[in-house]
Amino acid sequence: MQPVKNQEYDVEISGYNSDGAGVARINGQVVFVPGVIRGEICKIKILKVNKNIAYGKLVSVEKASPFRIESACEVFPKCGGCDFWHMAYEEELRFKEEQVQNVITRIGGLDLKVETVVGAKNTFHYRNKAQFPVGKSGGCVCGFYRTHSHDIVPCDDCKIQSHFANAVAQTVLSWMSDYGIEPYEEKTGKGVVRHIYVRNTMLCLIVTKKPAMCDELIARVKEKHPETSGILLNYNKENTNVILGKTLETLYGETDVIDTLCGNVFAIAPHAFYQVNHDQAETLYGIAIEKAKLTGDETVLDLYCGAGTITLALARHAKKVIGVEIIPQAVENARENAKLNGIENAEFICGDATKAAETLKERNVRADVVVVDPPRKGLTPDLIKTIGEIAPKRVVYVSCDPATLARDLKLFEEIGYETKTVTPVDMFPRTRHCECVALLSK
Repeated sequence: MQPVKNQEYDVEISGYNSDGAGVARINGQVVFVPGVIRGEICKIKILKVNKNIAYGKLVSVEKASPFRIESACEVFPKCGGCDFWHMAYEEELRFKEEQVQNVITRIGGLDLKVETVVGAKNTFHYRNKAQFPVGKSGGCVCGFYRTHSHDIVPCDDCKIQSHFANAVAQTVLSWMSDYGIEPYEEKTGKGVVRHIYVRNTMLCLIVTKKPAMCDELIARVKEKHPETSGILLNYNKENTNVILGKTLETLYGETDVIDTLCGNVFAIAPHAFYQVNHDQAETLYGIAIEKAKLTGDETVLDLYCGAGTITLALARHAKKVIGVEIIPQAVENARENAKLNGIENAEFICGDATKAAETLKERNVRADVVVVDPPRKGLTPDLIKTIGEIAPKRVVYVSCDPATLARDLKLFEEIGYETKTVTPVDMFPRTRHCECVALLSK
């Protein structure tokens, strides 16, 4: 008999699904419940019943797990940004390692034990990039979207964003309130400020048009946050979920953010991809370089190279590195970054990874090692086929989605590559997301 919607049940939590929600069973039917921990006895309320799965919410914890903690975040779990403020970090890491193991076995079909997850030393205020949607709720507010909605949950002290991002966002809101600068409304398309975007010490407002009183904004931000490196406007008039528009205007200071990663200095454009957790990015790239086993004689192909962060780190250990990236601003950044660091053995190509790899194969470019760091959707079958035709000795796959990684590892196995290791790295503490570095050998 199926559970009944709006009824309450006492259940035991046996594990987690891939989103980090707890798994229980009522009369044999699986029920997903956010905010619980394995081993707990909980009273839950059924919200939705499908044919094979039901969804519930926590009413009370009748028997708590020793891994349950008091949330350090005032807006958890209303905000959809984090998943695990109710859970000790030890249990969160165990969940992430198990999830990676599950997809490697189930989706990848591999008889391989993943390596121990590499946890973060710091789980608070680790993000160097914030994108706060702006709205109106008794005044100007910013925060994060409630799960599965575009309702803004106001938040003035996000526990994973940097202190600078939290503080400068509040300064922008006070400027908006003082001068009647209207937040954008999705339903009507009216208003000016859509998002407050912060990267390191750069402030960028995503706007539909140039706001009034920009000079006052500059003066106020400089006074309250003297470490600010640049203040920018990004124009986006489109009715879209894409945050950044194509046009930038620099109001003050530098357009690019300057940062040091793996011993190299980087100028990062607002549009360019850059890892949001600096310390764990160094750990992640260090593992990738170690897996590549470079001696200094190799040619390395780095696909989805962004602003060249991992490319230039690899260049210090290889004879030549070729980076490929589809975003023109990121490629310009990468070339500038190579010059900035005095690296002369790195070449950058602007283009789609699949097409660029095919072109390099036609040019008879032979790569000893291929490094890929694709978006969440992973690699295309055509790109995997082309990498196989380039025939590198090793492939190092940096992944932000274990499921698509597992899918792609299976395709690599079919063209003669064996997965040697998979190392989970926790880039995003307090969220369900986990990165991995996989080593494949021909």
